[in-house]
Amino acid sequence: MPKVLEFKLPDLGEGLTEAEIVRWLVEVGEVVAVDQPVVEVETAKAMVEVPCPYGGVVTARFGEEGSELPVGAPLLTVAVGPPLERSRTGGVEDAESSESTESTEPSEGAESSEYSGNVLVGYGTAAATARRRSRVRPAAPAAAAPKAAPAPVRATGPVPVISPLVRRLAREHGLDLRELQGTGPEGLILRADVVSAVQAPARPAEPAAAIAEPAAAHASRPAVSASADARAFRPAAASTAPAGERVPLKGIRGAVADKLSRSRTEIPDATCWVDADATELMAARAAMNSAGGPKVSVLALLARICTAALARHPELNSTVDLAAREIVRLPEVHLGFAAQTERGLVVPVVRDAHRRNVDSLGAELARLTEAARTGSLTPAELTGGTFTLNNYGVFGVDGSTPIINHPEAAMLGVGRIIAKPWVHEGELAVRQVVQLSLTFDHRVCDGGTAGGFLRHVADCVEQPAVLLRTL
Repeated sequence: MPKVLEFKLPDLGEGLTEAEIVRWLVEVGEVVAVDQPVVEVETAKAMVEVPCPYGGVVTARFGEEGSELPVGAPLLTVAVGPPLERSRTGGVEDAESSESTESTEPSEGAESSEYSGNVLVGYGTAAATARRRSRVRPAAPAAAAPKAAPAPVRATGPVPVISPLVRRLAREHGLDLRELQGTGPEGLILRADVVSAVQAPARPAEPAAAIAEPAAAHASRPAVSASADARAFRPAAASTAPAGERVPLKGIRGAVADKLSRSRTEIPDATCWVDADATELMAARAAMNSAGGPKVSVLALLARICTAALARHPELNSTVDLAAREIVRLPEVHLGFAAQTERGLVVPVVRDAHRRNVDSLGAELARLTEAARTGSLTPAELTGGTFTLNNYGVFGVDGSTPIINHPEAAMLGVGRIIAKPWVHEGELAVRQVVQLSLTFDHRVCDGGTAGGFLRHVADCVEQPAVLLRTL
């Protein structure tokens, strides 16, 4: 007899607590293979195909496309076990067992054919098998999505809360989560439940029947967004503000807002800048490209200059451990670079940039940029950076004061390279000039170190031959 296993939304890494269902890749009644992607979700970091560690027949899905689910909430249930026998009508034998919604954990001796155990944090499993999309037509209505009973009233035991945001909201408003009845799957307490509890004294009491809605009615309902929370807790006076378009701070926009706010709150940053004559750098690039081979981008040259400067000034390739009150200098340079996409600003990371030459850096930058445009970057490609390069010159601007990409210690900003009057060898001339800006964490170094780093970058831009010493 097949047993029904519940697959929950896995930990997406980097503090991400929820994801939006973009597209289901399987239907109820469909046979799935071990490690087959079953749903495409969008986090604040990337679009991710989530593979299921079980092989069997999908008996239920939780959540509609466009809805948000917290990490740990059920995604789907799969009937697994001995090979399923099919009747002449195409139904699954012993359909009654497929109807069960009881969550069963795989035993230690579970065979690899039905459970891989390889779900990794955020985005995949090891040794994924080829997709198999065959459909099993249910023999009876029992194969439809299982009916969920109303969430039971709790007395004692663990509180069904997954999201730390929910716990924080409850703590800030003095709510005892044990007294709340969750409206999520299996009684899961959602942010909407906390918001409702906070607002309860200010509105008429709802009929008991309306409060005790079945949990199944909420399983596919989108979770309340961060902007909804903000509106719920906005002072009454704010209601007199002029009406206008409200854009939810969620997804990539919300993640960027949180990270930039944290950077400004925690990091005592300072910015220094310098104008540099990039004429020789552009001439060197033209000579490289005319020699044949892959085209060399300005960004690749700037990335190589950054790694050379970080080798001289490793203080800027570090992070601050506040708990231990220590500066952690990092041995590897994982270079992030800002990329603007239709979904918003993302910062892909070039791993081990300090070990790459210009051609290798250019190839990886091109690959990650294309993945950013198509929305196929994985969480691993968007995290773990140690220093960020921001080429805002592509937007036609000369300068900026970059905000550090927390928890890094510095960011180099590069403006547009444009012809300007410049004193060259004692005479006024028209040269290709660029403004370079360095924002740094003043806790990890003083202005002398930051200035030394920026000056070395400028020297390499003005005299690319300086790079020969580091090759």
